[in-house]
Amino acid sequence: MLQKQTLEDLTNPTLKKHTANCVVMVPPKEFGFNPETAKDNEFQQGTTLDIPQLQQRVMEEFDSMVMQLRSAGIQVVVLDYSRGELPTPDAVFPNNWFSTTPQGELYIFPMACENRRREVRVSELRETLEMSGRHVDAVYSFEDHVAREAYLESTGVMIFDHINDTVYAALSQRCDRDVLEQFAQQAGYSRVVSFQTVLPSGKPIYHTNVMLAIGERFCVICDEIIPQYERTFVLKSLAKDKQIISISLEQMNAMCGNVLQLESVNGEKVIAMSQTAYNTFTQAQLNQLASHGRLLPLDVTTIETVGGGSVRCMLGEVFLPARSKYL
Repeated sequence: MLQKQTLEDLTNPTLKKHTANCVVMVPPKEFGFNPETAKDNEFQQGTTLDIPQLQQRVMEEFDSMVMQLRSAGIQVVVLDYSRGELPTPDAVFPNNWFSTTPQGELYIFPMACENRRREVRVSELRETLEMSGRHVDAVYSFEDHVAREAYLESTGVMIFDHINDTVYAALSQRCDRDVLEQFAQQAGYSRVVSFQTVLPSGKPIYHTNVMLAIGERFCVICDEIIPQYERTFVLKSLAKDKQIISISLEQMNAMCGNVLQLESVNGEKVIAMSQTAYNTFTQAQLNQLASHGRLLPLDVTTIETVGGGSVRCMLGEVFLPARSKYL
């Protein structure tokens, strides 16, 4: 039985907090291979499963993930939705369209693919968060940048070092430098570290969060895809107060960079990752990670293979203040 813990850290907006103890997850009710995102997401793969088989398998993975996170003491807010006329095959990855702050701010972001913009359900999200005990004071939208084809896909492309007020971001079609700088300034981040990436195909990485994860005192990074002239600067910046865990290109392709440090309601650090990533880390790397929190491998094999995103992509962190001192 988890003990009730005070949430003064969430009701004090001046306190810098890196790890969230609450996440939003969206069920994969219309999940499928998305040809629009596949144009620059090299992680997506086709499937031989028919639609009913695919739906059953991804819902089982989703439900199991929700259960395991809750068992680990993480508050999971499930944002359900009614199906529209057109499907939202990537709705299971909500971290690409919103983010939250301890000041009660909800930010909404412009996404590059048209069929992903149908996932944005601001009123439903706000209502669900309020019902779960989290308070939204203000909503800010950057969606008007879509008109000029400038995109910023939230924590898919921006990796926050909350403690140091720094945003790390790999520039790409889905991460526009101007919108990035504008958001950082408005949200109060004092520093932006943006950089290029190059995959073996010659293309940039589609989302930063598949090659970089930042915890309170560690980071996981596939630095080999950053050009040398920028790599040294990025690593030096991270190394100031983080243990650097460098992963190979092969490990990145197995979603080892798509991990997220969370916090239980009792203050225990938890590092969520896919079972695929867990199986691909070396034992030495797992030992390093385990020194920063309990490792929580989650089997989302079908979702990450067909959808091209993994555990971190499925989690929208909630830093909003709680209406009550206790969960």
